[in-house]
Amino acid sequence: MRVFLAGASGVIGSRLIPLLLIDGHTVAGLTRTEAKAAWLAELGAEPVVCDVYDTDALTDAVVRFEPGVVIHELTDLPDDPAKIAAFRERHTRIRIEGTHNLIAAARAASTPRLLAQSVAWPMPDGPGQAAVAELERSVLAYGGVVLRYGQFYGPGTFHPTTPPGKPQVHIQRAAEETAAALHEPSGILVITDDGTTRLDAAPGAAKED
Repeated sequence: MRVFLAGASGVIGSRLIPLLLIDGHTVAGLTRTEAKAAWLAELGAEPVVCDVYDTDALTDAVVRFEPGVVIHELTDLPDDPAKIAAFRERHTRIRIEGTHNLIAAARAASTPRLLAQSVAWPMPDGPGQAAVAELERSVLAYGGVVLRYGQFYGPGTFHPTTPPGKPQVHIQRAAEETAAALHEPSGILVITDDGTTRLDAAPGAAKED
């Protein structure tokens, strides 16, 4: 399968690439920076340097690649967890506008499958909760799969050595379960260390997070 991976240089995307290649897939890896393109090529992906907010360039890139599946692992978070609050608006934007742009590009390319990152824990009322709800609504309306991950831990995450509170999932397990989910029918997958649980949901039904 031809896989267009958005967020390819991130903590989960970079682990997904070798798993997808082992399974025989061809991977295009989207990154915002030229500096990471060579690294993605070393991992075996076809680098695509593009900002998700540049709708024309993004659509052109997806259409040209002709993917059988788009995987949305885009985030906009700092390397330092102490700075998360300062990135809240940026992360909210990518969950809404970035998701809409990626879905529009997938639709223009007639891509039949879409998987997208979400969270497995309830969020407090506010912009973050609304952004997650809109991401899930949009993905399910497309006929895609929502991946509700537990809190990541392991090398490169905010919790590199000590697992956080539940729900939690080791970053390698999260990547492995994502690679295994390429052919899942539309719905919600909750991916944690306790296992992977499938929740079927109609578009707009996933509003509790």
